[in-house]
Amino acid sequence: MNCISIPDSEVVPMDEIAAGVRGLRIAFVNVFAIMHPDRSWTLIDAGLPFTASAIQNWTKKFNETPPNSILLTHGHFDHASAARDLADAWNLLIYAHPLEAPYLKGQKEYPAPNFAAGGGAMSLLSPLYPRGPVDLGNRLRLFSGEGISTLAELPGWEILHTPGHTPGHVSFFRSRDRCLIAGDAFCTTKPGSFFEAAITQPPELHEPPAYFTSDREAARKSVQLLSELNAMVVAPGHGQPLRGASLPIKLRQLVRCFDEGSGPDKKKTA
Repeated sequence: MNCISIPDSEVVPMDEIAAGVRGLRIAFVNVFAIMHPDRSWTLIDAGLPFTASAIQNWTKKFNETPPNSILLTHGHFDHASAARDLADAWNLLIYAHPLEAPYLKGQKEYPAPNFAAGGGAMSLLSPLYPRGPVDLGNRLRLFSGEGISTLAELPGWEILHTPGHTPGHVSFFRSRDRCLIAGDAFCTTKPGSFFEAAITQPPELHEPPAYFTSDREAARKSVQLLSELNAMVVAPGHGQPLRGASLPIKLRQLVRCFDEGSGPDKKKTA
């Protein structure tokens, strides 16, 4: 699969991504904490199964108070599995896009992963990954509308509907410093070998993991939308956060990778 190389000089530490933004890598997936001027904060995504304690211990290093909410980029097992345990422990709400609701209310499973999409060990193991349905019960609340929305719990940020990887995938953008939390709209590491890449692989821009991306054409349009934001800081769900003036150019190059049909199927991979 085509990729866009990134110089090491554009990689930023997880605890210094941008003003008030820090992250935690758990195995091969990232979660993020967003600090607000009133000293409240928000958790973005909730990691793998059985990681609630690890996330709680991490947050105690910078804030002893619980977050004001948990916001999910989407409902895949590696982004949402600890959400209910954390919400119960902290007594707070979990927000997601309406199109993710069936997968977060225990009503529907995501499509089976396409392990034939290629990409190494991760795609070969993908049939073993849990697909849900997750049931967040009465903790779940939904973002309003399509396109761009806002939420009082995340002041100063826009919520952008960026479907493709899942129907209700969202990304978060702060215009004042052009900081983008991209979820799985794209990766900065090779999707097929997250385990190895988290430690050894140089940073690269890649399409979202093909074996779990339900609509490749929608994913392409979402990357195109994100490329038009001219983001200067990017924090993905998989891979290292990046900062640099060349990121908008590289994201537009990634759109062209979609157009060139670097995947086995230009429209559907699941």
